[in-house]
Amino acid sequence: MGPEELRMRTGVADDHGAMSDLIGILFHETIEPETRQIEAAVFEPERSLVVEDDGAMVGHAGAVSRELTVPGGPIPAAFVTLVAVLPTHRRQGLLTRMMHRQLADIAAAGRETIAVLWASEGKIYGRYGYGLGCTRLALDATMRELRPPQAPPVPGSKLRMVRPAEAVDTFAKVYEQLRTERVGYASRDDRWWQARVFDPKSDRDGATELHGVVHLAPHGPTGYALWSTKSDWDPAGAKSQVHVRELVAADPETYAALWRMMLSIDLASTTTYRFAAVDEPLLHLVDEPRRLRGKLADALWVRIVDVAGALAARRYVTDVDVVLDVTDAILPQNTGRWRLTGGPGAATCTPTADPADLACTVRELGAAYLGGTSLGTLAAAGSVTELTPGALARTSAAFGWHRQPTAIEVF
Repeated sequence: MGPEELRMRTGVADDHGAMSDLIGILFHETIEPETRQIEAAVFEPERSLVVEDDGAMVGHAGAVSRELTVPGGPIPAAFVTLVAVLPTHRRQGLLTRMMHRQLADIAAAGRETIAVLWASEGKIYGRYGYGLGCTRLALDATMRELRPPQAPPVPGSKLRMVRPAEAVDTFAKVYEQLRTERVGYASRDDRWWQARVFDPKSDRDGATELHGVVHLAPHGPTGYALWSTKSDWDPAGAKSQVHVRELVAADPETYAALWRMMLSIDLASTTTYRFAAVDEPLLHLVDEPRRLRGKLADALWVRIVDVAGALAARRYVTDVDVVLDVTDAILPQNTGRWRLTGGPGAATCTPTADPADLACTVRELGAAYLGGTSLGTLAAAGSVTELTPGALARTSAAFGWHRQPTAIEVF
């Protein structure tokens, strides 16, 4: 049986076990029963695609239904995840079949105008129209070589240690205050919160259990951090590591207080944080930002599924009126000329026969969609073509945003 003849079907709830086995093989890990249980709670079988060979699962591609905050506010998005092909069936076109089918299904359903994912390998998903829309900084701060933020505390405020599993309601209260404004944040219902604070011993790699701290102001909680530590010593003394999982703050004072604690924990020499924003304020609060040792990495990849719907759903920093000539090799309904008219308050995007001002593919639109990659940069890379003089500068500025997008969780 050739790869094109292998059965592809929609998933069912009973597929979760076989899917976990497949993911474990691909990512070289053994997925423990307690992890399977927490992952099953957010599994959406009706959004899964399963490829079978003689009754055995050899390929899987899933998606979950959440909101993603884009410039202007949250919109429904397809969060693509759990994509894998068994080693025995690689290089046979199965991934392409699943990706094409998944995009067609998302477009046909009409609920979501974009899809987003974290890429295990960046070179894979560009060929399916995904553009790198959000990058991140991985920080490895040397605590003894920098001075933590020194902003004075707010009168009446304090930090309180909490058990993460018992403080989800408090975390969620803070997170929801910020989610609708912070580009790159995703919606979290109780299932996703339980997954976020899930802390199995098998995943700790020798570190402690997950700790939590809440910043309390006189009017209530304004921030929190999740972290663990890993003990280490040498003849010169302690050199333990602090691993920050998440830090969320509603105001500059809370932000400074939480980072001051994360960078001042006794008997530790290094603080790591893998999900810092490219424009992380911490870079401007410490006395020696080089000691944060930030390394740039990719985060969210964005795929425009419905050009008109997606461009109308977001907002723009300045007024924009531009005709885009878009090419989409997988979803032909996106190919054509589109007039985008918008600004800070509203936007429309409609088909047009007018001459185009800019030309690109959906991959470039995805890269620019969150405001983290400029159309000007993509033009400098030869991926966006300016057809009307001046259109690139105006449109690139309009697509920007006052903060860089940030993605603080892998899904």
